Amino acid sequence: MPSIAPEDDCLNTQATGELVLRHHLCWRHRDLDGVMSYYHPEIQYHDFFQNRVIGYAELREYLQASMPRGADEAIEHTDRIRADGDTAFIQYRITLRGGQGLVSFRTSEAITVRDGLIWRVNEYASLVHEQPPQALRPTVSRLGLSPQQLGHMANDLQQYFELKQPDLDPELDLQRVAKECGYSRNQISYLLNQVLGQSFYRYVNQARLQHLLAALDKARPPIKVDDLAFAAGFNSLSAFYSAFRQHTGQSPKAYVKQISLRARAQDSP
Repeated sequence: MPSIAPEDDCLNTQATGELVLRHHLCWRHRDLDGVMSYYHPEIQYHDFFQNRVIGYAELREYLQASMPRGADEAIEHTDRIRADGDTAFIQYRITLRGGQGLVSFRTSEAITVRDGLIWRVNEYASLVHEQPPQALRPTVSRLGLSPQQLGHMANDLQQYFELKQPDLDPELDLQRVAKECGYSRNQISYLLNQVLGQSFYRYVNQARLQHLLAALDKARPPIKVDDLAFAAGFNSLSAFYSAFRQHTGQSPKAYVKQISLRARAQDSP
């Protein structure tokens, strides 16, 4: 593979940063058409807070629901855009009006550019619980990590789970994940808790749920949910039921009933 000249890499970094900056200026001006113009037709938008992957066809509707509209809604960047090659990392706070009033999220995004357009977005958000503004900026210097490095770590962690599927092992622990990703235990713990806003076990259980839901969608009655849960790496049914209800808003029994009804409708002439 030919090496990339330093000047080419520098130009690529600059182009990535400028593209992401223009994209987020459209966000600040609440220009949905402008925002959409920066997305690659093959984009995958990973929303880890909702555990969703959004493609181009449904992206406009998704973004419209999450874009500030009212005078009391806002998006505020908490750090400058950091770019390295074809990847950029940004952090911001977004305030939207929900059913119980204004809701604020602390959000980090790792953005990958391809062919001059945004091709991948990995978005990690956590609720802000009335904390002072200075608490929004992660104290990354404590571990010697820059926002750019955190963006690479988040990508490495995601790819590790997607390619190796370690969550299928019920004995998986943080030490093993850190070692196999090439980072220290403290670094991965900081990334999960302070940047992605979730515990290690919640992150792992969400990955297990993705395997289980994919298996449920392909399953035919009679469906043995408990067996599928153990196959997905859960070693406790109580933890599985709790994670399942939190993610879907339903019990496994109610979810399976919907699948069974849908299967009968498809099989009927």
